[in-house]
Amino acid sequence: MRKRILILAAGGGHTGYAYALAEELHHKTSLSFLVPQEDSLSAKRLSKFGKVGFLLKARGPKTPAHVFAVRLVRAFLDSFRQDLRKFDVVVSAGSNFCVPPAIIAWILRVPIVNIESPVRFLKPSKTARLLQHISKITALHWEEQRKLLRGTVVGPILPKRKVEPQNKGYILVSGGTFGHKPLFDTLAESQLHNVVLQTGTVDPSPYLKKHPEWKALTVTDRFHELIANAELVVTHFGFTVLEALIYKKPVVLVPNPEWTRTAGMGDAKQLAQKINAVLVSQIDLETLLKAIQEARRRQVPVFQDGAKNLACLILKLI
Repeated sequence: MRKRILILAAGGGHTGYAYALAEELHHKTSLSFLVPQEDSLSAKRLSKFGKVGFLLKARGPKTPAHVFAVRLVRAFLDSFRQDLRKFDVVVSAGSNFCVPPAIIAWILRVPIVNIESPVRFLKPSKTARLLQHISKITALHWEEQRKLLRGTVVGPILPKRKVEPQNKGYILVSGGTFGHKPLFDTLAESQLHNVVLQTGTVDPSPYLKKHPEWKALTVTDRFHELIANAELVVTHFGFTVLEALIYKKPVVLVPNPEWTRTAGMGDAKQLAQKINAVLVSQIDLETLLKAIQEARRRQVPVFQDGAKNLACLILKLI
């Protein structure tokens, strides 16, 4: 009988790690997934590998503390209702979304595997710091993360290439799941013409009104094609940074100052050094345009296959 693995995918980049791991495991195990309620994109992406269920996510980037407290209680109650004891291992792909079901699974004596965020260099994420005490494996992307957590370095957890990269001459500007309004607003003042804008929850219509020659979308399950065909990628912290590595695209890294609960500028500097990206710490037009020019001269480094390495460790565990 095939071993059964539950992967907790919190959306956005966290779903990216889940997807990359699923690519390595789905022919060897029976996979199931839990994703946040109403996250239809994650559900669509992961359904090719196994059954997808839904669970409440307690906190988003701007959720107030009092709302988070109530939703966290509900998330634990929802996790109790999941039949977690039937799984041989539960994998947390990061974020507060994973904490309630991981703790419930641990109480039921199901082994836990947790993936730390690749953007953490100065201090661990709260999720990883908490779950390392109950996890059989804490997967780290970089050697530098060893000083933060008791974990195993597997390398960057990247999905496989789906298309061959080309350079169709456009700049891909990505805000991820929740968008990056300061970045979008600033670039909208430029004379750049060949831009593809991915806005997440930010309304793209004002930018298209100002630049009708631009192309824009909110989210897509074919995002890899946009990366593969871009000249370079301008983005925030997130999985897009790693996806750009797969397709050998230079990166301009622009942390979002509106996000105060994620990694900080010190982490951004170290990440930029690791992937040879151009870091923008001050979001103004002149700085952004200079960064884009500099990125065109950068070479993209090669890394080990973290998804394959972690999959091997999980198979040995079970």
